[in-house]
Amino acid sequence: MLGRTANGVFWMARYLERAENTSRLLEAGFRMALTRDAEASHDEWRSLIATVGFTHGFEAANGSDYSGERVWNFLLRDKANPGSVLAMIEAARTNARAVRTALTREVWEAVNESWMHLREALARPVREAALGLVLATIRRQMTMVRGAMDGTMLRNEIHNFSRIGTFIERGDNTARILDVKYYVLLPSLAWVGSSLDNVQWESVLRSVSGERAYRWLNAGAMDPRGIAEFLVLDQRFPRSLAFCIDKLRSNLRGLAHEYGHETSAHELLRALGTQFHEAGIDQIFESGLHEFIHEFIAANQQVALAIEADYRFVA
Repeated sequence: MLGRTANGVFWMARYLERAENTSRLLEAGFRMALTRDAEASHDEWRSLIATVGFTHGFEAANGSDYSGERVWNFLLRDKANPGSVLAMIEAARTNARAVRTALTREVWEAVNESWMHLREALARPVREAALGLVLATIRRQMTMVRGAMDGTMLRNEIHNFSRIGTFIERGDNTARILDVKYYVLLPSLAWVGSSLDNVQWESVLRSVSGERAYRWLNAGAMDPRGIAEFLVLDQRFPRSLAFCIDKLRSNLRGLAHEYGHETSAHELLRALGTQFHEAGIDQIFESGLHEFIHEFIAANQQVALAIEADYRFVA
């Protein structure tokens, strides 16, 4: 496969997953803001912008006004933000069109339809009353694309590159949602274990569609340490960090089989996987969940960069 084609498939999948993940971060931020007073809510939205790394761009366009409506419109549709959901779905469509011959008709049509639906949904500023519906629409459209890919694509190098792009982004997203909760959102250590703390953890689970699965596994009990373990180490949950690493390993192994050799990305991923096999949740909390998450985000990014270099992607 040409590096140009691999690049298009990889980034199409990354942009699609990132668009969905942005909607999940917004849902988490919105739910948590509803539990706080006006001043604290303002801080929650500021922390969300900081988490996605858009502080400079947001303040250039909006100054210091971190009201909820300004934040979610900046992340959903603002033309000044190249990382908005609208910009990302357009970038995904551009990449899909460039590699259209590598995709099935169903995948191309799902991507194109998603772009048309979201362009219409985000044509005007999103009001609070419509935010939930818009976020649900984003997730639904991304699910349609994922279903088309799972149901119609050959399990070959094209499929492997798309899956790798997906799980690079998904792991990064889950890590960032966890970091928003644990490092930024608690007003003080005095709140740990309180009803407010539990509400925030529940909001985190809902933002990754994990509330029902977690309750089923834990007889309905909400335990912050158990939730962190579920999102970091449980290989059964498709948005946990451990699950994402396992799928990255599987698809990179598929590429090694197709090309007949491993690359530096395989070595980096093995090192990252070893950390998860050797770490328990008690050890992670003892050394610092925030530090563990940031190490994961950095290592995950190194794997992504290595893949681009090893397989000679062309921008």
